[in-house]
Amino acid sequence: MNKAELISKIADDAGITKTQANDALDSFVEAVTKTLKGGGKVTLVGFGTFSVSKRAARNGRNPQTGAVIKIKAKKVAKFKAGKELSAKL
Repeated sequence: MNKAELISKIADDAGITKTQANDALDSFVEAVTKTLKGGGKVTLVGFGTFSVSKRAARNGRNPQTGAVIKIKAKKVAKFKAGKELSAKL
């Protein structure tokens, strides 16, 4: 499912226009992004938790040359499915 299909599904289920559904989805994504950027986490009971994880610096290899390269440490977004979502899958 892509974003357009998700917007269409939200609009149909909620009885709103696709424009309103798009605005709602964009607002949700922006709120989650802002919270994660600030170091917080977003928990949706029954669905899951979005959080930030730190990935340590490490050595990797260039697949073409085999040369060792350094991969910088970075923060990555993480999602952990909730109990109810896991049970439905």
